[in-house]
Amino acid sequence: MQRPATTAQPPVALMKDRLLRPDQAAWYLNVKTSWVYEAVRRGALPCRRVGRHIRFTKAMLDEWLAEQPRQ
Repeated sequence: MQRPATTAQPPVALMKDRLLRPDQAAWYLNVKTSWVYEAVRRGALPCRRVGRHIRFTKAMLDEWLAEQPRQ
């Protein structure tokens, strides 16, 4: 029997050193997943490529956030 899919994300503490998928990065940044894909396509959001997949680290996202101007 298959487990039902859940939309809840794991606590951020558990994701410390893991590679995050675009949906997890979107959850962390509190944006839509489509925004993450578009930002990567424009070169505005850094990512790691694993084959054809894009992945992120929490540290990478934190660094990117710190570089963004406050509005």
